[in-house]
Amino acid sequence: MNSSDALRGDGLRLGYHGSVVVESASVRLLPGQVTALVGPNGSGKSTVLRALARLHHPIAGTVSLPDVPDALTLSAKDFARRVTLLSQSRPTPTGVSVRDVVGYGRHPYRGRWRQNDLDGPRAIEWAMTVTGVDTMSERGVDELSGGELQRVWLATCLAQETGVLLLDEPTTYLDLRYQVEILDLVRDLADEHRVAVGVVLHDLDQAAAVADHLVLLSRGEVVGSGLPHEVLTAEALTETYGIRVDVVRDARTGRVHTRPVGRHTHRPAARVRECADLHLAEDSPRA
Repeated sequence: MNSSDALRGDGLRLGYHGSVVVESASVRLLPGQVTALVGPNGSGKSTVLRALARLHHPIAGTVSLPDVPDALTLSAKDFARRVTLLSQSRPTPTGVSVRDVVGYGRHPYRGRWRQNDLDGPRAIEWAMTVTGVDTMSERGVDELSGGELQRVWLATCLAQETGVLLLDEPTTYLDLRYQVEILDLVRDLADEHRVAVGVVLHDLDQAAAVADHLVLLSRGEVVGSGLPHEVLTAEALTETYGIRVDVVRDARTGRVHTRPVGRHTHRPAARVRECADLHLAEDSPRA
């Protein structure tokens, strides 16, 4: 693998119960960059991410680190010091404080009786501060909102102090504010802390905004890989999603914006005004 890569999967063939669901997928994660995996439901995004995290053993292909051609040879503890995964859902513990949950991230560094982790307190404080959960450190995690809890789990991953962070749909079920905050934090981790981030996202505009590199999957195959504007083309997305998708690139920022076109996407302006007038009439005070 290239010495600049932080984590790499090559020629990954992945399956469940004898059925192949991903064929010959290759993904590179680089320090200081965000790589987003996008594609329809069932395209293999999360399966590829789990393979990179060693939670799904490949039928063929390799997962490698800069100095380890076969990452499967590492012990679980050694691998966890280098790569961490924030999965789609985790059980919420009862009666456990935020600080203690974030401390779970230190498990690769602790001895049998939680000893020998001299850097633990500093790493936990840093992770809570970066994710903005330090002000709620003594609260029980079962008292938190979904967005707050997601940030706590992210802090738990950061407390592992790995160079690679894998995120499986981290914005799912979050409201708009927390979606933006999570993606801003992902970008900060890459830009300010040189973390190599691999993230699965459904929202194409979010992926285009946060990622340096996109990998587009369809039916278990990589059908596009490159810069957001190279991958998110109208032709590729229309073919991949089976629905017309218009794509516009902002001339000023260069950012890509996508628009799926349904039967009612282009409603006549007269009909929109008619509906607006009806609502105004209903809201007007009656004599």
